[in-house]
Amino acid sequence: MSETTSRPLVRATALEVGYGVAVCAPVTFCLAAGEVLAVVGVNGTGKSTLLRTVVGQLEPVRGRVDVLGEPPDDRNAGFRAAVAVDLGDDAFFPALTVREHLLMTCYGHGVADAARVSTDLLEEFGLTERAEALPAALSSGQRRRLLLAAAFARPRELLVLDEPEQRLDAGMRARLTRRLVDERRHGRAVLIASHDPAVVAGAATAVLLIDEDDVRPLAPAAAAAAIESM
Repeated sequence: MSETTSRPLVRATALEVGYGVAVCAPVTFCLAAGEVLAVVGVNGTGKSTLLRTVVGQLEPVRGRVDVLGEPPDDRNAGFRAAVAVDLGDDAFFPALTVREHLLMTCYGHGVADAARVSTDLLEEFGLTERAEALPAALSSGQRRRLLLAAAFARPRELLVLDEPEQRLDAGMRARLTRRLVDERRHGRAVLIASHDPAVVAGAATAVLLIDEDDVRPLAPAAAAAAIESM
């Protein structure tokens, strides 16, 4: 499902995911640089489980997935350097401010001009006025925006996002869509699970519709229509 000649960053072959028992049909796909693959389907069909398997948080039930040519291992420094992940988990340091979270992400990944990058992301994600707040003082939507900002703060070859549109208003969803388009234009790969038809239609280059009994490819426009009917 790629028009590029780049090697796949992610290759899944007859991949079955779950917690000892597969929760959906086998999944096969390749994801290369410059592509955005959206995974769609109703709640409970295994989208999040698939993403967690791709980033090495879960072992495959059957089949295989390779990331950067190797089975994913989130304990590996090279893997962590190349793969940015936001699965929606509120994993914050309670004593660090919003700005300090972004600075720490930048410093940890060797980002040049960390202060400028952090300031730009605070503005982009509508967090400037909350820059000195602690995570406990943020709203649910603000915490989600901080997670997204941290994912975009660091270098990456592959970006994995689980329903990043959750708790975002319409304007921020549109901004997120533009960001995902920028990711592919800069030669990065994105794997995203989403329930938002506008995000899928606007950013995805390919879509997989996933459920318990079937996994099938859809064009992004057709996928957006399918999401509307779910």
